[in-house]
Amino acid sequence: METKFDVVIVGGGPGGYVAAIRAAQLGMKAAVVERENLGGICLNWGCIPTKTLLRSSEINHLLHNLGEFGFTADNVKFDLPKIVTRSRKVAKQLAGGVGHLLKKNKVTVFDGLAKLAGKQTLAVTKDGKEVATLTAPHIILATGARARQLPGLEGDGKLIWTYREAMVPPAMPKSLLVVGSGAIGIEFASFYRNMGAEVTVVEMLDRILPAEDEEISAFARKSFEKQGIKILTSAKTTKVQKNGDSVTATIEAGGKTQDITVDRVISAVGIVGNVEDIGLEGTGVKVERGHIVIDEYCRTGEAGVYAIGDVTGAPWLAHKASHEGVICVESIARQNDVKPLNVGNIPGCTYSRPQIASVGMTETRAKAAGHEVRVGRFPFVGNGKAISMGEPEGMVKVVFDSKSGELLGAHMVGAEVTEMIQGYAVARTLETTEVELMHTVFPHPTVSETMHEAVLDAYGRAIHF
Repeated sequence: METKFDVVIVGGGPGGYVAAIRAAQLGMKAAVVERENLGGICLNWGCIPTKTLLRSSEINHLLHNLGEFGFTADNVKFDLPKIVTRSRKVAKQLAGGVGHLLKKNKVTVFDGLAKLAGKQTLAVTKDGKEVATLTAPHIILATGARARQLPGLEGDGKLIWTYREAMVPPAMPKSLLVVGSGAIGIEFASFYRNMGAEVTVVEMLDRILPAEDEEISAFARKSFEKQGIKILTSAKTTKVQKNGDSVTATIEAGGKTQDITVDRVISAVGIVGNVEDIGLEGTGVKVERGHIVIDEYCRTGEAGVYAIGDVTGAPWLAHKASHEGVICVESIARQNDVKPLNVGNIPGCTYSRPQIASVGMTETRAKAAGHEVRVGRFPFVGNGKAISMGEPEGMVKVVFDSKSGELLGAHMVGAEVTEMIQGYAVARTLETTEVELMHTVFPHPTVSETMHEAVLDAYGRAIHF
């Protein structure tokens, strides 16, 4: 196989494969080195299979609550192996699609582990055996990240699960402890609760979903607790005792200590970049707190070496990685219209029930940044489509700069908000003010009308509440 390229990407996840395809589109000779599965964690063990599982859990919830829609179903059961198999099948299908796209764009794929081995050089090995030595003036590190392991809470594949084990349960646990309430922890808590398990969530900070707006976080907590999820905030897991086929965790919260015995524990306490064993030693690549430091065009401190995606730090999102891949490659190709990534315009989504989505600043951060704000809110209970769907629980919140009318942030909780948030993301990218949003005609009946009403509410003009 050819070993000289214009650009080589280490890692075939949503950052790496997108960067490779964009490079090929721009006429570069591109290669990807992937040590495991094309599509990376996202397609194989993250975004896609978890959403497939969550869809099954939503159906399970609906089947057990058919009465309000005029239906009756007796002896409703689920087949867990089939649910897991479908999730894995969807992941495999999409990973195969990535391979097809790379082939279509004439991107060469190497199966193995890549390591920097001198200027413009990568050594590729597989199972300790040499595969190839690749050279390229531009090398992009897209090695992703892995689950963070806390001392005493390390995943063992049986009683203490990371996200990988939580996605392929051999049997449905009757009880679970989820440590961490970010998007990953909350999604698993939601899935297992909707499948019938007793779920307790432990969060070290004073509220769940700490990256979200405080109002949205509080709304989500009430909704989860109403579903039966037990939530302990300002809490710490101090000890874990394995008991054969169960786990007893000691939790400290509010000055009190309690023991909780569950079938399984899911550790969801964040991720750490894959910066080891890729040859960074002796280079100008700087690593801080487990992540590679880059500039606005994804350049590292080593000439000709770039980094994108989860290995570069928060926000740890597939769509952020993909966009960085495009920025990086277009910068290398010296495209005239390349713009640095505006992290404030990246939407974040949590696919629990209810869903949570946001873009831009929270109200608290906007005020801390010195903005005088106007805040608008609109509840789903005032929206005809949400009520007709049987989903009246939710709200939309928007934050504007009171002087300029800039949309500083938008925050949602409720059914299908992960599909709606892009409207506000586009608005922020276009630097839209409240005037354009007020004069935008929203279709009726749709849940998206809540977005319009929230904007109107910020200026005392809401119609339906």
